[in-house]
Amino acid sequence: MARSFLLILLLATVFIGCDKDRVFDEYKSLPNQWNKDSVLTFTLKNIDTLQSYNLFINVRNNNDLEYSNLFLISEIQFPQGKVITDTLEYEMAAPSGEWLGIGFGDVKENKLWYKEQVKFPESGKYKVSLQHAMRKNGNEKGIENLKGITEIGFRIEKTPN
Repeated sequence: MARSFLLILLLATVFIGCDKDRVFDEYKSLPNQWNKDSVLTFTLKNIDTLQSYNLFINVRNNNDLEYSNLFLISEIQFPQGKVITDTLEYEMAAPSGEWLGIGFGDVKENKLWYKEQVKFPESGKYKVSLQHAMRKNGNEKGIENLKGITEIGFRIEKTPN
């Protein structure tokens, strides 16, 4: 019994130590589809204003995704009201049609670069919002409900010194 406990404690310590640069890592689940008007918001508190960070968007998808790329609109809202908006495009599948990312079976996870060497100069609460911006070629209306995206995550890591 004590031997099992020590093994579990050792494994937990190893896994936690491997992720020492992580500052924030949160996922939002999507029920079967992602509506074009659904905005996923991540609230960041107590971010060190002197440290620089790398930002990532994590996407988990399954075989229901009908597209080889993913368009997103991101917003970072600063504590004092400033907003930075970006339109992003990510490849989700290779030209052969094979899903990119890691994972076994139906679900693949992609850790996608968002911004490098970012500083959060204002103290207070930041909000990061993500929304899909998928459209079919020649159609300005956009895809109402995007299938195949099961979770969206946002991750912040300290930059190496």
